[in-house]
Amino acid sequence: MDFLLLVVRKLLRTNSRFVKVVLMSATINCKEFADYFAVPVQNKMNPAYIFEVEGKPYSVEEYYLNDLEHIHHSRLSPHLLEEPVITKDIYEVAVSLIQMFDGLDMKESGTKTWSGTPFVSERSSVLVFLPGLGEINYMHEILTNMVHKRLQVYPLHSSVTLEEQNNVFLSPVPGYRKIILSTNIAESSVTVPDVKYVIDFCLTRTLVCDEDTNYQSLRLSWASKTSCDQRKGRAGRVSKGYCYRLIYKDFWDSSIPDHVIPEMLVGALAVSRQREDENPHDGELTFLGRVLAQLPVNQQLGKLIVLGHVFGCLDECVIIAASLSLKNFFVMPFRQHLDGYRNKVDFCGNSKSDCAALVEAFRAWQTCRHRGELRHPKDELDWGRLNYIQIKRIREVAELYEELKTRISQFNMYVDSRRPVMDQEYTYKQRFILQVVLAGAFYPNYFTFGQPDEEMAVRELAGKDPKTTVVLKHVPPYGFLYYKQLQSLFRQCGQVRSIVFDGAKAFVEFSRNPTERFKTLPAVYMAIKMSQLKVSLELSVHSAEEIEGKVQGGAVSKLRNTRVNVDFQKQTVDPAQVSFNTLDRSQMITDLLLTIDVTEVVEVGHFWGYRIDEKSSEILEKLTAEISRLKLVPLPVHPHPDLVCLAPFADFDKESYFRAQILYVSGNSAEVFFVDYGNRAHVALDVLMEIPCQFLELPFQALEFKICKMRPSARCLVCGEHWSGRASRRFSSLVSGRALLVKVFSVVHGVLHVDAYLSSALQGAINVRDVLVKEGCAELAEEPYESKQSHEVLKGLFSKSVEYVTDMSVSSPLKDDEKYVIRILLESFSSNKLGNPNCKAILHGPFNPYELKCHSLTRISKFRRVWIEKESINSVIISDSPEDLHQRMLVAASLSVNATGSTVLLRETSLMPHIPGLPALLSMLFAPVMELRVDRDGRCYTGVLCGLGWNPTTGAPVLPEHDMELAFDVQFSVEDVIEINILRAAINKLACDGPNGSMRLGPERITQLQDNARQKLLGLFCPLKPREKIVPKWHEKPYEWNQVDLKLVMEQADRESSRGKNAFLYQLHKLIVLSS
Repeated sequence: MDFLLLVVRKLLRTNSRFVKVVLMSATINCKEFADYFAVPVQNKMNPAYIFEVEGKPYSVEEYYLNDLEHIHHSRLSPHLLEEPVITKDIYEVAVSLIQMFDGLDMKESGTKTWSGTPFVSERSSVLVFLPGLGEINYMHEILTNMVHKRLQVYPLHSSVTLEEQNNVFLSPVPGYRKIILSTNIAESSVTVPDVKYVIDFCLTRTLVCDEDTNYQSLRLSWASKTSCDQRKGRAGRVSKGYCYRLIYKDFWDSSIPDHVIPEMLVGALAVSRQREDENPHDGELTFLGRVLAQLPVNQQLGKLIVLGHVFGCLDECVIIAASLSLKNFFVMPFRQHLDGYRNKVDFCGNSKSDCAALVEAFRAWQTCRHRGELRHPKDELDWGRLNYIQIKRIREVAELYEELKTRISQFNMYVDSRRPVMDQEYTYKQRFILQVVLAGAFYPNYFTFGQPDEEMAVRELAGKDPKTTVVLKHVPPYGFLYYKQLQSLFRQCGQVRSIVFDGAKAFVEFSRNPTERFKTLPAVYMAIKMSQLKVSLELSVHSAEEIEGKVQGGAVSKLRNTRVNVDFQKQTVDPAQVSFNTLDRSQMITDLLLTIDVTEVVEVGHFWGYRIDEKSSEILEKLTAEISRLKLVPLPVHPHPDLVCLAPFADFDKESYFRAQILYVSGNSAEVFFVDYGNRAHVALDVLMEIPCQFLELPFQALEFKICKMRPSARCLVCGEHWSGRASRRFSSLVSGRALLVKVFSVVHGVLHVDAYLSSALQGAINVRDVLVKEGCAELAEEPYESKQSHEVLKGLFSKSVEYVTDMSVSSPLKDDEKYVIRILLESFSSNKLGNPNCKAILHGPFNPYELKCHSLTRISKFRRVWIEKESINSVIISDSPEDLHQRMLVAASLSVNATGSTVLLRETSLMPHIPGLPALLSMLFAPVMELRVDRDGRCYTGVLCGLGWNPTTGAPVLPEHDMELAFDVQFSVEDVIEINILRAAINKLACDGPNGSMRLGPERITQLQDNARQKLLGLFCPLKPREKIVPKWHEKPYEWNQVDLKLVMEQADRESSRGKNAFLYQLHKLIVLSS
């Protein structure tokens, strides 16, 4: 606004002298603005004219805390100018005021109560000014819990949807009072006519530039008297008004500033002050500079567009630039944040990128419009509501998108509207290239993660599967009585399979589709998100003493700390022993060498099968014969996922029924998984039959296998979701429908980690893993901690007799007694013998010990806490492979800091693929200057320092705040550095002007250069031979430049850099020669 007034004044004095500018405000300092817009007339500055509209229909009375002593009775904590804060007792004063307004309404109107209630029929509205969304949430929760007070509470904040904003203008239900909780958006932008009472906390949040980091920060500060008077003017528009300022009068007089500090004095400016002397180093604009000068976006987004042009993903980059330049079009409705987050995750797929979600959502909207599905405004609004997208904002993005396309066309950059129909592998490569381009544009906003302690995490989860389980704490005694309440709390996350109660802890396990790949379930992410959003997990419970007093006292008290398993699939509640899953499947294994038949391939290295030894075949034949003799009965309940039943399967034109679990239900059919063989099929719902209870006693015979010590290669991660199509086809050709010999390495959460062998007449036993590694589809990897522990247990277990294994399931008399008491307790609870619950228990969590916390790579933020904004897809990140110690990387589009500067807030983040050495490669590729670190003998590179280099005269770093020191966790060679320079040179060819610049190239030549840059990029990140893993070694002088002997430094000059190094986007890095 300050800059706008500056431009308006300049135009009024130059080419727009006859234009009339009118400034209107109820609280403006008229003289100040009149003098600012003074006009020179006869060597004298004449101030602008002032027109005052006198009179106001209704008066507004002001009150301060001094006037409200009858409410709080005691002296409240004093306000401090340096520490603006809302204390709990000030919130209580505001709540008491709202309750007091009923008496004031009746006194003023002289009317009696309405319809037998203690309220008048028309209760005036209240506008409460709070500084931010956190305070609005807190106040909203307090007021909505006051059900008997009949309040309709509406939040008003820039982040709420337009529909929610429009609710504040609706008339309340007769007998109800409307409460509007607003930031300073209601100070001037929004006017609600029926407000009679204003409660002002006299606080605001101001956007300032942090002096230490130069990042923007929203700081809590006292509002100015001008702003407070503007807020006061919101009342008294339809009747006499009241304004309650929740500060003391002496503080108002002495400490509240008269005016707000001009934004130009506290905001981040991208221009420097004019100097008398011209900077000798300030030369002509580069190609990138000229592009940036023509685009209405910031520098990083302009660089994003140029890099998108270089690597052939210009359309995606223009969409992202347009989206990030305006307000986010994704909606996170008030109190529906979890649904908005789930929808955003659905748009991004598995890319884990907020920017990718923007692209996919924008293209989905574009596609629907082009198909004619959104012809009518109502259809478009309904689509937006369904997909949590604000239509007004996405239209603004579309306008800017078209404008950007027009502007970049003058630089010979064109978006190809005819997208090539490529194979799936091309789509995955394009996604990866876009992620690399994002990393290049947003350098140096790079972050990595701390490693979870696997041993501690396994103990914390008591052996449960971290990919399907979350932990709750502060569970009340006899928590298993409330398992239905607990199940309902997680209904919006996913299907709960079981809950294990263990003292004050509970382990909630979600159902996993047995035919999906190993990854952390979306339900686990949603549960952790609930915790992050501070969703209250409240149970209505009985006190432990009440339970023990009413039900068999002494016998029941023994169950206080008993571990109880509630299995929703089997519908059982039984005592459970601590098990780390090693023995779960071992009861079905009589040897570590098994002969199996593979029936279902889930992904590379993950498959289902069944044993084909004589004993196993006999069990399956007997089971099939018994089922065939049954009189089949239709299902007594409606089919649903996880239900175990009998389903038909046709083999050699003969149809028989087998035990099956329902995976999905769609219309009149279902997908079922045959639990004794491991294959799946689609069947009609009406052919599914009930399974008798006795047929559930026999353990499921199908076994789940995972090839051990193997992970996808870098090429697989780039060319596929997790494994490339080529790797998937190759693995299926090796194992699908074939008999294998497997050697069991471990048993983890019911999955057998194995070495799989093919039998060959010529070569003997062929290890499947070795074939995949040799062909570049996989890399050797470490096994998880749990797998290693299980391996040691199994070695000891199978060195003893098999009888030891089979005896593990024998029930003890103690367990039978506990089971009996549990049944008695549950019956008493369900029949209401204990009465209605009279206590509330607030659970802590949920949480998962494998959740990752990130930290910054730049020097200035190295020791600051890092927080990802809650709207980001990556606000919850859980490690799928904690055994992989290679660094993983996160890139943020923008950063800000909190009020104290102790925490960095990340926005619009992208999680990079888990490729070994990726953080170092990206840093070296996009750093302006780098200095490689070598070991003492000069034989290998150990790390790199990235930044703007150092001043040769003083030896000091040019910009030490943004320097990044990295230790390599894979071995990089001289050839890798040369490849990086070749790629930087390829970028320069398309991101420069001059005689051979891109401005003078034809479309075919540009396409050739783009393909060349793409191929070089993929070659750099996906080498034919995986880079060797090494132990990271940190340099003894971190962040110190010029640490290499100049004799070993080799300049890498670009042949086309005759115009000087500033003519190109990236200089070529200096090469350090290694000793042989």
